[in-house]
Amino acid sequence: MLDKTYTPADIEAKWYEHWESTGAFECGKRKDAEPYVIVMPPPNVTGNLHMGHALDNSLQDALVRFERLRGKDVLWQPGTDHAGIATQMVVERQMDAEGSNVSRQDMGREAFIERVWKWKAESGGAITTQLRRLGASCDWSREAFTMDEPRSKAVLKKFVQLYKEGLLYKDQRLVNWDPKLKTAISDLEVEQKEVDGHFWHFNYPIAEEEGRFIEIATTRPETMLGDTAVAVHPEDERFKDLIGKHVKLPLVGRLIRIVGDEHADPEQGTGALKVTPAHDFNDFEIGKRHDLEMINIFDRDAAVNENAPEKYQGMDRFEARKAIVADMDAAGFLVKVVPHRHMVPYGDRGGVVIEPWLTEQWYVDAATLAAPAIEAVETGKTNFIPKNWEKTYFEWMRNIQPWCVSRQLWWGHRIPAWYAADGSVFVEETEEAALAAARAKLGGDVELTQDPDVLDTWFSSAMWPYSTLGWPEDTATVKKYYPNSTLITGFDIIFFWVARMMMSGIHFMADPENPEEIRVPFKNVYIHALVRDEHGAKMSKSKGNVIDPLKFIEKYGADALRFTLIAMEAQGRDIKLSEKRVEGYRNFATKLWNAARFCEMNEIAGSESAHAPEATLAVNKWIIGEVAKTTAAITQAFDAFRFNDSADAIYHFTWGTFCDWYVELIKPVFWGEDEAAKAETRKVAGWVLDQILVLLHPFMPFITEELWHATKADRPYDLIHAAWPAVDEASAAAGEDVNWLIRFIGEIRSTRAEMNVPAGAKATALVVGASEGTKARLTEFQDMLCRLARLEKAEAVDAADSKGAAQLVVDEATVYLPLADLMDLDAEKARLEKNLEKLMKESGALKGRLGNEKFVAKAPEHVVAEAREQLVELEEQAAKVKAALARL
Repeated sequence: MLDKTYTPADIEAKWYEHWESTGAFECGKRKDAEPYVIVMPPPNVTGNLHMGHALDNSLQDALVRFERLRGKDVLWQPGTDHAGIATQMVVERQMDAEGSNVSRQDMGREAFIERVWKWKAESGGAITTQLRRLGASCDWSREAFTMDEPRSKAVLKKFVQLYKEGLLYKDQRLVNWDPKLKTAISDLEVEQKEVDGHFWHFNYPIAEEEGRFIEIATTRPETMLGDTAVAVHPEDERFKDLIGKHVKLPLVGRLIRIVGDEHADPEQGTGALKVTPAHDFNDFEIGKRHDLEMINIFDRDAAVNENAPEKYQGMDRFEARKAIVADMDAAGFLVKVVPHRHMVPYGDRGGVVIEPWLTEQWYVDAATLAAPAIEAVETGKTNFIPKNWEKTYFEWMRNIQPWCVSRQLWWGHRIPAWYAADGSVFVEETEEAALAAARAKLGGDVELTQDPDVLDTWFSSAMWPYSTLGWPEDTATVKKYYPNSTLITGFDIIFFWVARMMMSGIHFMADPENPEEIRVPFKNVYIHALVRDEHGAKMSKSKGNVIDPLKFIEKYGADALRFTLIAMEAQGRDIKLSEKRVEGYRNFATKLWNAARFCEMNEIAGSESAHAPEATLAVNKWIIGEVAKTTAAITQAFDAFRFNDSADAIYHFTWGTFCDWYVELIKPVFWGEDEAAKAETRKVAGWVLDQILVLLHPFMPFITEELWHATKADRPYDLIHAAWPAVDEASAAAGEDVNWLIRFIGEIRSTRAEMNVPAGAKATALVVGASEGTKARLTEFQDMLCRLARLEKAEAVDAADSKGAAQLVVDEATVYLPLADLMDLDAEKARLEKNLEKLMKESGALKGRLGNEKFVAKAPEHVVAEAREQLVELEEQAAKVKAALARL
């Protein structure tokens, strides 16, 4: 017996443990089946489940459960990322909290790394436990970690191969330098913050023309110590005659050139730019174009170094700023200071201002690797869904810069490069191989020192689609499951992860027999929405609007949260998540539970067969046809990545078609004496409930598995291994008579509601203009029409008096519903007119607010959005009231 109340907590842990212990998620059990492969974007080993993870993994799980039910050999590859900076910081903070005053430098590299591994074993990977609570049906037997032994071997192989192919090299370039963490960081780890600052306007004296100056404006006076040019636009009439001349750099005394460069915008600032190639990314490019000297004036702590005048050496960059402004003022070179609000880059981990810094790092020749990756998307070998994200991909890829892959950390894949005393570098997969190469080149015994740096985390995660399958070994797993089928991820890592997987996969997984053929890592890339709060604001800790998915799971169940996220995932639209929506879908689960209890009470059990039973009753033929239509709709939606449409189809079929209509329509069968009709209806109802459980399983796996077994105790297999319903075109066309019945009842019910007809009042429906088919249906369904539409009777007539009657249209016929004897029509008309007046007044006020440009410009975005939504609702309500008045 099913419990009276649906309690998610009672079933979820039980079924997940059962699935995992029985190997339900494992690939390879369907030997000849078509493979379907998704790799999970590996969450940071330091991470906890947030709403973005919940959405991402709910979508992936819905797809893999759908494809599993379709009979495919599904591999959903799980794993975690070692997350270099994040993990190193977690352990260092832990050490600080212990109060031992022992730093990682005091411990030494080996002991520190050992400690990180210990932390990873004890505390890391909490997120994988949380993903299980969500119901993620990935193959945990194949769980990978970006720094486990197989992945580490693959990383070494990739680095060495790229180096020997001339696609990886050392170079001096600008990087995002975090002075607190003392490492280069990626753009993704840089957070742009708007701050109040200043534009300092300085006069630089022209060396060739005494008494003449060129005015520049800067937000960073401290970098002037490294200026090596002033740039002006070549067409700017104010400065044309100065191009090729020099300025004498104040405080430093160095002569620097005035160059013509189109990057200098005559409309911005003074039109003249100071150029500091070693401390600004745009200036670096100007420096390369004009062969300028690149003078690094900061050390790794962002303090002024020995390349600057002695007075400023050792000063912190912001102390130096104050001193330089004061000295420029004293020397008469300060023109003015203008307040200026601007964007400043901060490290998202270290929390300090990032310094563009010229340093020697390891780089990958990304432009060469990007070419075939661009072609793959241009030719449709890989598709982005929604398609507009291709534009973002192309923009990044066509303007790609060399990729800095080295990091000044200890936790990560150490760079396999060894240096001899004379500076020779030997790049090999092992120290032994490097020593052998050194001896061959230099002769005799040599001492080598390994590069202290580690690789950017994205270097290893770029290999995820194939390193997780066993590459570089030529395994059967690689052959079967590569390339992957689908990738699901967020837009923020299209460049950092998706693009790099494309470049890496195409390069390393080329077919040796057909190397010219581009072999992509995945066919489809689905870019999902951003989950916002219910007002449409981006979630952030500072706003205090972060929604914890685990709290929703505890309160409403994982099924309800999953269904909410999938149902709201419409291509190209962000999700406004409210607790009410999650509660609503928990109620949907309760509705299904109660429908199963109704079936149980009426001796309706699970079906013996996946095929629809024979049906003679119109209502049973109809519901079988509706199953076929719903199956087709969900299948098409999944194939097109229209997740919201797939959820919408199963929701409306389950709640509306099955629970509200079919259950109501079959109740008289069970009240009657026709045993054959009862037996047929029990078989059909049991089969339909089975199909609902199968169709709903990708969205709500826990409740569906529970009901699958509860409705039939001797199931030979779990629901997770059931078969997706087959679409029978003949069944899909059946049941038009019942659809007419539902339309007829629905129109009368909505008219009664709009007209505020008392619940107990029964009218006679007079049907004018009825076809022979409609007349026959009125006779066949008379009892059901009267019971479900609260009618005395429904009959076809040649004509009807419209006075005092509500009129509605059902197909070709007009239905007159005489109401004068059932209610006070004048009072109802007055009520409706008063209601309409109120609605028009409210909508008029809202239109006024939305027509006010100041309100739209200054009010918070979510307030304006709410006002627009409210206006639409009010106008819809007003239209319904007008329709009701028109019927009187």
